[in-house]
Amino acid sequence: MNAPDIGKIAGQPRAPRVDHLLIAEMVEAGSRVLDVGCGDGELLQLLSERKGVDGRGVELQREKVNACVARGLSVIQGDADRDLDNYPDQAFDYAILSLTIQATRQPKTVLENLLRIGRRAIVSFPNFGHWQVRTKLLFSGRMPINDNLPDEWYLTPNAHLCTIRDFADLCELVHADVEQAVAFNAYGARLPIKWSLSMQNMFGEKAVFLLRGPKRPAAGR
Repeated sequence: MNAPDIGKIAGQPRAPRVDHLLIAEMVEAGSRVLDVGCGDGELLQLLSERKGVDGRGVELQREKVNACVARGLSVIQGDADRDLDNYPDQAFDYAILSLTIQATRQPKTVLENLLRIGRRAIVSFPNFGHWQVRTKLLFSGRMPINDNLPDEWYLTPNAHLCTIRDFADLCELVHADVEQAVAFNAYGARLPIKWSLSMQNMFGEKAVFLLRGPKRPAAGR
């Protein structure tokens, strides 16, 4: 018999995800925010409560959209791969994609759209270059299953897993300036900023990048 969930019994809210807390630190108070792949709205609610943002969300799954609406959040059903083209340039201060880019079909195009829609983009993702993932793959010859990658390969929604180094390369490819990058371990502890990219790629389980896109010419030029 499983032990009862004390937090649920007591009616206590679930603790925020570590990447959500890091994202909230990066967002300026009162900003306009678009959360793409917003799930059930935990991040949008956190940003609304702590930063007073004007938040909007896009979510693919209808039941999660309904959960967001039940929270009083402004969220519509949409697909990051297909529907971001409909948003105008610089419509938001921040366009956010948290633990979702690996599930998109065209990550490069999605990232370019985030950089176009927002004055800044924030992206978090699980790091497939973590040493435990490498070790599991090396010695078992099978796709790893862990807290970050909990599903069997034939059930996972992840289509394009990447490492921190891979994502840094993608940022360079799309000419995005990395204003801040934070890698953290399973306990939520940030890795030392003095660590090299290779060390963060080895020991970081997840990462959050704050990006600014290339400068665009002024209208009429």
